[in-house]
Formats: sequence, C-alpha cells, structure tokens
Amino acid sequence: MKRKGKMKVVALVAAAGFLLLGQGMAHAADTFKIGAAFALTGPAAVIGDPSAKIAEMLLEEINAAGGVNGKKIEMITYDTESDPTKAVTVIKRLIDKDQVLAIIGPTTTGSAMASLKFVQDSEVPMVACVGGAPVVVPVKKWVFKTPQSDTLAVERLYDYFVEKGIKRVAILTSAGGFGDSGRRGLTEQAGPLAIQIVADERYGDRDTDMSAQLTTIKGKDAQAVVVWGIGPAPAIITKNARQLDLGIPIFMSHGVADPKFIELAEEAAEGVMMPASRFIVADKLDDSDSRKAFLMDVKKRYEEKYGPVSTHTGYAYDALRIIERALTVAGADRAKIRDAIENTKGYVGINGTFNMSPEDHNGLTKDSLVMVGVKDGGWVIVP
Repeated sequence: MKRKGKMKVVALVAAAGFLLLGQGMAHAADTFKIGAAFALTGPAAVIGDPSAKIAEMLLEEINAAGGVNGKKIEMITYDTESDPTKAVTVIKRLIDKDQVLAIIGPTTTGSAMASLKFVQDSEVPMVACVGGAPVVVPVKKWVFKTPQSDTLAVERLYDYFVEKGIKRVAILTSAGGFGDSGRRGLTEQAGPLAIQIVADERYGDRDTDMSAQLTTIKGKDAQAVVVWGIGPAPAIITKNARQLDLGIPIFMSHGVADPKFIELAEEAAEGVMMPASRFIVADKLDDSDSRKAFLMDVKKRYEEKYGPVSTHTGYAYDALRIIERALTVAGADRAKIRDAIENTKGYVGINGTFNMSPEDHNGLTKDSLVMVGVKDGGWVIVP
C-alpha cells in the first residue's frame, strides 16, 4: 500500500488496477464510495495492516466481477496510527469531506468508542473491526462490527476452563479499551461459573517489561493466567512469563491469534492457547466442515499475495462483504444501507455465520470460535 504524509490517505479503484492518492475520483457518479479507517502504524498495525490488505484484495475481486449493480466500489483508506484521537479525525474527514456512504473500521476498541458519537450524529453506517463488546452493546443504531466480541471470546475460553477443571485464574489485561472490556467480561462471567480471579493485574500497550505483574501472579495459587490485549505486548508478557518460570498455562485473547505473535514470542509461544476464528486453522479443519473449502480458498489467495493469514485478516473481508450485500439492495442511500446491514442473515463469512438484528449488531455466537494453540511453531486446534 502506498502511503503519503501524516494522513497516509489511499483511494483504491480496484478495477482500474492502480492507486489514486487523495480524493481522486471521490465525486464520480458511477461509483459507490466507502471509507476505511485502519491502524496501519502503531501497536494495532498487526490488525490494521492485514485488514487493509484483504479489503484491497476483495475489492479488486468485486470490481473485476462488475462491481455492485454495474457500479464499482471506490474505497478511501486513512491510517489512524493506533490513536483514538487520530481515528476520530480521519472518520470525520471520511464523512464530512469524502462523503462516503459507509465506513469499515476502525481497528481498535478505543478508537471505535471515541468515534461513536460523531458516527451516530452523522448517521453514517460503520462496520468496525474491533473486539470490544461496548462498541455494539448496548446497540448503537449506526454501528456494527465483524470480529467476535470479547464477551463471546470469554464465554468460549471459560467453557474450556470448566471442561478442564480450571477454577483459579489470574488475569493480566491491557489498560486500553479492548483490555477494559475484556477485563469486565473475565470478571463478570467468572462468578456464575465458580471461577475465582486470584490476581487482577494491568499493563500498558507500549510497556516493554511486565515481570513485576507476573511476579505478583506467581505468588498466587492460580491454575492459569489469561492475558487480554493486542499488539507486541502479549508476546513480551509470554517471554517474561517463561523467564520467570511461571509454571502455569498461558491463555490469550482472541486478538493474539496472529503469526506475528509467534514471531515475536519465539520459542516462548509454544503451548500458549486462546479462542480464535477457524480461519487461522483452516487447514486443520476436518474435511466434513462445510466452511473449510471457502476458508481455504480465501486463505490461499491472500497468502499468495501477502503472506500468512492471522485471525485479524478476516475482519475487513466480512465488513466489506456485508456492505457490498447492503449496497446491492439499498443503493447509494446511507439509511437504507444501515437497514440492510442490520438485516444481514445467513451470511457465511470468515469469522462465522452472521445473523444481525435490531438487538444484535455483531450477529455471531461463541460457536464461531475454536480453541487454538501454538505447537511446533504453528497453529493447531486444541482438543
């Protein structure tokens, strides 16, 4: 992706086969213009970069096939730099200056939360690529999201804990929007399942050593530690834990199922487990799984262009597909696009089968997640 200046703006018209900087064909009457706000730099780039890449890949395919109702989709992409304040700035630009019909993104829960009021007031549909449940719970009329909520991820993780008899848990969560939401889910869901939180530690996304928090955890009678965050920090925590010989299993949020985690944590990653979408382990699925062929096809095409997929890779794919489906029935009408997104039913995507409604702007269940782990430097399904 070509980037320019602090704003790093990209306008992509896939059918033409080239990138246009700035607004380019922003006012062309023969295109459906949408916006994208991705963290292409900063700690959340591990999510934003694959999101941008798969959105470009899918957009090329859609436009090469004739677009939507004979019109191409034009996508204008800005870098939020993993900064909630910057995210608000670029989303305002997409809505006020670029006049987009809908927005994909942003990448982080904090950025999405910071943008909610403006998006709601502007009445522009936004399909976020974030894990935090508060972005859509309670429901916000104009806001949707495609990753599984942390609420669902905690449910899936705790199902595994109950099955394995893990009752005493230490948690180490990031001091950001995603970490706050995850911590809330981990603590609130623990009680009804008789899971005891024996240590509750926090860290900053840009921290470079979490040995102090882990030392505190080591002094507790925990059967497992759950780390909730994204970016490089979980890999650092994993290394710190191995150096301290923590001696208990390490579990991560669904936001860590990324080859970058294994690359950064190196051999310390071995044995780490987490809930994740099936995309990351598509090649390990049983041949009887009806979604395997679809997931493997997308995985193959992405990896031929960009390299290994992560759990984040599918977020923008599903967001763009959902918007494409909405454009097909709604045309260039923001309100009708919103209504069509809310009525998404039976869309089989990367992250699962989406069934949205006025009461549910995510549309997934915990069954869209499987437990995965690192074995021999790669991802496997955890039995």
